[in-house]
Amino acid sequence: MAGSAQADDDEPITSINIIPLVDIVLVVLIIFMVTASYIVTPAIRVELPKAATGEPMVSSTLALVLTKEGDLFLNNDKTDDEALRAYIKRELAAGKDLEAVIAADASVRHGRVVALIDLIKSEGIVKFAINTADEFSSQNNAGDAEKTEEAAPSP
Repeated sequence: MAGSAQADDDEPITSINIIPLVDIVLVVLIIFMVTASYIVTPAIRVELPKAATGEPMVSSTLALVLTKEGDLFLNNDKTDDEALRAYIKRELAAGKDLEAVIAADASVRHGRVVALIDLIKSEGIVKFAINTADEFSSQNNAGDAEKTEEAAPSP
């Protein structure tokens, strides 16, 4: 027998222990799972606002990000409004059907987001979405409304 205490070398080994192989495969699988989460993490940190009706979006040709510092990023490259206009014109001239996904930090002023939407619509992009985080509850929103009413000046 292969596992006996006697040293009998005449018998061939007829079974293979696959437990070490399974251990190695599981460790490699865990390593891939951990590194994949770092690859998916966006390069630009933005705290997205919460929405109850938000749906996950697939990646888009035109990814726009407004940071809390007021910087505008186009597909992870810092840009300005004029460069964005030129990029949209160039892509539409190439016959591409552009869709825009706008991710704005929760602290960005509403007017800036509206101006960005107006800019992309004026350049011919009709399909756009606003990226939001999935977590939202009306109870949290009600508390925020009360705080807003207290801070608003009375006429």
